[in-house]
Formats: sequence, C-alpha cells, structure tokens
Amino acid sequence: MSKKLSALAAATFLLMNVMAQSGYKHTQTFHITSNGGWDYVAVNPSSNKLYVSHGTQVNILDKQTGDSLGVILNTTGVHGIAFVEALNKGYTSNGRINSVTVFNLATDKVLGQIATGENPDAIFYEPYSKKIITCNGRSKDLSVIDPLTDKVVATIPVGGKPETAVSDEAGKVYVNIEDKNEIAVIDMDKLNVVAHWPIEPGDGPTGLAIDIATKRLFAGCEKLLIVVDAVNGKIVDKLPIGEGCDGVAFDAERKIILASNGSGTMTVVKEANAHEFTIVENLVTKRGARTITVDPSTHKVYMPTAVFEPQAPGEKGRPKMVNGSFQVLVFEKH
Repeated sequence: MSKKLSALAAATFLLMNVMAQSGYKHTQTFHITSNGGWDYVAVNPSSNKLYVSHGTQVNILDKQTGDSLGVILNTTGVHGIAFVEALNKGYTSNGRINSVTVFNLATDKVLGQIATGENPDAIFYEPYSKKIITCNGRSKDLSVIDPLTDKVVATIPVGGKPETAVSDEAGKVYVNIEDKNEIAVIDMDKLNVVAHWPIEPGDGPTGLAIDIATKRLFAGCEKLLIVVDAVNGKIVDKLPIGEGCDGVAFDAERKIILASNGSGTMTVVKEANAHEFTIVENLVTKRGARTITVDPSTHKVYMPTAVFEPQAPGEKGRPKMVNGSFQVLVFEKH
C-alpha cells in the first residue's frame, strides 16, 4: 500500500471513529398499543410526565418508566403540546378540528377548547409575551392565545405554510415557512412579520431550534441543517443530515443540536461556538422516528415511531403502520 493510500485509510478510520463518539445510546422503548399517527412529543419540565401526540388523543407517560399516566381525548389530528407552568395549564394543537384543547397540568382534566386558524400544527409557549402560539398550516398564519383568558388575541399572517416556531425570549419569534424555504421573523410587540429570511439551499424547513446564548437558529431541511444568525438572517453554516427530518432539538447545557430524520437516523451536531459546528455522529434510530424532544433536566432524548409493513418494490407514499406498534424511543448520553 502506498503512503498516500495508507494516509487516506488512516484518515478514513479516524473519521469513522470520531463519528461514533457522541455517547448517545438507545436505552428504552416505551410501547403504546393503541393505533393512530403521531407528530410532536413534549416533556413537562416541572413534572415526571411525557406527552405524546397520537391520532385523536394525547398519551401521557411516566418519562422514566414509560408507564401510562393518562390520556387526553378528543384532540383529533393532534400535533403538539405546550405548557404554561405558572398557570398550571397545558395546550394541544388539534389539526383536523382547528382548535386547541386546554387542560390542567396537575390532573390532565380538559378545561376547554379554543378555536384557531386552519390546521394548527406546532404549538409553544412564548415567554416574552406570555402567550401560546400555534402555527396554522392551512390558513398560513399564527394564532396568538392569551392563557389568562384562553382567547385568541391576534392572528398573524406569515405568507406561507408555518411549520415550527421558536422564541429568542426578547421579543422576536422565528418561524420556518416550509413552502417558501425561508424563516419569517415576528415582532411580538407589533404582532406582525418584520422580515423574511431565505435559507436556500435549505429545502422544506420543518424542525427549528434556537441557541439564545449564541443567537443561532437551527433549521432542519431535507438532508441539510441550516445554521442561521438570529440577528441578521445570514446563513452561518450548512451541515448534511439524513432524509426526512421533521424535528430539531437543542440541548442548551451540552451545546448539542439533534436532527431527527425519518429515514432512521439522528444527526448529532456539536456547537463549539457561534461559528463552529461539527457533525459528531449519525446515530441509527428507527425508520419513522422523525420528531424529537430533549428533557432539559435529564438530557434524555425521546423520539416517537412505529413498525411499518414492507412496501412493494417501487411503491411510493408512507408505508402502513403495523397495528399496535406505536412506540417512543429513549436515548441517553453516557
């Protein structure tokens, strides 16, 4: 072997070795035997509960053991779950019935329903304005809900299909516009869009996370993670990830970005500083594990998926889910 080939082989081995050092391991699988699709999963930071969107309901699990703690019913087409801990309230976005369900965080008892825009998808609590916000895919706007009154107090058109939104906790909200390949910037004092930032070559942005300290946005696109400066909208970096990303999570304490790819991997990216980002590993998960959340207290990662029936050669579209196979994968970093 020539010295050049020997050096290449050594470099390849070193790269492969580095790419296997994230430390994340699959440690548990929580099984939920009922049927139905899914989208987001959320941990309530002040409790031991994991909330899992699931068809027409939300399954509530013990985040340590996976034991069932309850169900929130009649959330047809549920996408996401958000929490207002100061008011002891939770909220679900019900995409097929254009509503938000309000529930008590202590008892999980339903308190009421709120009409929203069409097809509310992602939902989150925005701490600067102290409001709940839904991203409405079909009506291409945001519904801003006051949790004190549980009423919609503003509707913000965003000029395209909003997928996921995050806050800088200082008056700005950033929204992935999936069909425009851009991020819309919302001024929460004015309650309107103040900028549209193109993020091409990022295509079809879905998952979105933010590092408030470094002022960086992480937009999960098809096969690319786009890092964006949250001050001026400039693209800082472009990192290759797996296919079918629908979620991005950020572990603020460990400075790790996680992209959940429906093709069956989780891309682990280390943030060294505001300008340096390194892919550490493309960890094998399971096909369909496309959304993700990180528990900020335990650093555990949760990813819902299922087992799928085999597809015929050339068959397109989503494969059919095996009845009773819905599950949540748990990963821990050692």
